[in-house]
Amino acid sequence: MTPNATTQNTRLGIWLMLATTVVFAAQDGISRHLATAYPVQMVVMVRFWFFAAFVMALASRQAGGIRAAVHTKYPVLQALRGSILALEVCVMVVGFVHLGLVESHAVFTCYPLLVAALSGPVLGEKVGWRRWTAILVGFAGILIILQPGVAVFSPWALVPLLAASMFAVYGLLTRYVARRDSASVSYFWTGIGGAVAMSLVGMFYWTPMVGTDWLWMGTLCCTACLGHWLLIRAFAVAEASAIQPFAYLQLVWASGIGLFVFGERLRTNVAIGAGVVVAAGIFTLWRQRVREKAA
Repeated sequence: MTPNATTQNTRLGIWLMLATTVVFAAQDGISRHLATAYPVQMVVMVRFWFFAAFVMALASRQAGGIRAAVHTKYPVLQALRGSILALEVCVMVVGFVHLGLVESHAVFTCYPLLVAALSGPVLGEKVGWRRWTAILVGFAGILIILQPGVAVFSPWALVPLLAASMFAVYGLLTRYVARRDSASVSYFWTGIGGAVAMSLVGMFYWTPMVGTDWLWMGTLCCTACLGHWLLIRAFAVAEASAIQPFAYLQLVWASGIGLFVFGERLRTNVAIGAGVVVAAGIFTLWRQRVREKAA
């Protein structure tokens, strides 16, 4: 591949990642709207039903079809991954409702730092002093956002932190199963595992929806499928380490929706803390890219 072609692919990957962040931010806004009127478990369950249908449709178009997508070396871990992701989405949507999009996303941006911190004990990867420094700086940013001992602390502020921890575990498990399973297999199990897990819970919270809200639910399901498709395409045309930093723009779009649609406010400490966390996260991703190139 020529250098120009590589540059073009990277540019395309960046644009696809930008589109992904816009779609996912819209998805978060719709999730917050629906979860204020209906049980979170039901909203997430219907969303994962559509997601499962989407991954099955994708698998059926690939070589080997669904039979190949089901075949995994880690059936328990794959099912666990999907379940953790579905529960993480539930926890995060609860944060949207009680804390707002702005502050929830500001705290959630620490998940790459959690991945880096846990990659040593979980995956046996070496984490150097530079990345440990970035991790500590990032958690200082979280303390700036939460202001423990300075302002009246809201227990709801811990909800997006729990979601970030769950998403970090999901990411680490994804990297672990990638040692023997293909990306298409992991993606299939994510949708199916999440749909099964949410069906076991969400059916007990089923609530009739009015017609207009079914339109919002349909839009939510479409954004979920579109966002994941864009993400797949982005990682297919460019290196993950080159485009991953642009995923932080979801914080910007989601915060904009929170401010202008839901009337949230942006506190100074949240803006400063989020900036510190994002900077630390981008540095951590950059150091990972340097290590990968050196290896």
